[in-house]
Order: sequence, then structure tokens, then C-alpha cells
Amino acid sequence: QVQLVESGGGLVQAGGSLRLSCAASGLIFERYEMGWFRQAPGKEREFIAWIYWSGGSTNYANSVKGRFTVSRDNAKNTVYLQMNNLEPEDTAVYYCAARARSSSVYNYWGQGTQVTVSS
Repeated sequence: QVQLVESGGGLVQAGGSLRLSCAASGLIFERYEMGWFRQAPGKEREFIAWIYWSGGSTNYANSVKGRFTVSRDNAKNTVYLQMNNLEPEDTAVYYCAARARSSSVYNYWGQGTQVTVSS
């Protein structure tokens, strides 16, 4: 079965950095575009970043543009989210998700990893 497993979350001070990883299994990774989302307490899940199957194109939410960078290593079936200059408002559970190239729907989701930014 398809599994997406996030790691790398934790507690960091404002201004610090974290790198999240999402390891995929049970699918042909190159056939999927990958996204990162987050959900803060009491808020809806929001889109953060997206990366094309080849890694040749990316897109970001305005709230993280210039601070976060998404990348992928298809040889390792892994997508990354480098988060710099973190702010308390970035505190949330972060999820990775996969969608087939021909789809607009994310078919698979990870279990999430907690990121907490202290002020």
C-alpha cells in the first residue's frame, strides 16, 4: 500500500530552521507531484508548497514564499521542505501529499509531523 512518512519536525526558536522529509513507498514516485500542507490548531488545512514530478517547477503560498524551499530526490523517493526564518505563526502539523500527474486531487497523505516555533 502507499505510505507517506514525514519526519524532521520539532521545536525551534523564531528565526531558526528545520528541514522536513517525506519518504514515499508503494507508488512510482516519478509519476506523482508532491505537495506540502499544514494545519494549525483551530484552523483549516492550508497549502504550503508544490513540486512537479521532475522537480523542475515549484509553487508556494505567499505566507512562506522566500522562506521555504521544496525539493525532491526521485532516486530516494523523498520530498523535502526546507524552512528558514521560522515564525511562531508557522506552528502547525505539516503534511505531505501526493497526486498523480493527471489529477488535481491529492490521493495520498502522510500522518503529519508537528512543527512548533517559539517566540
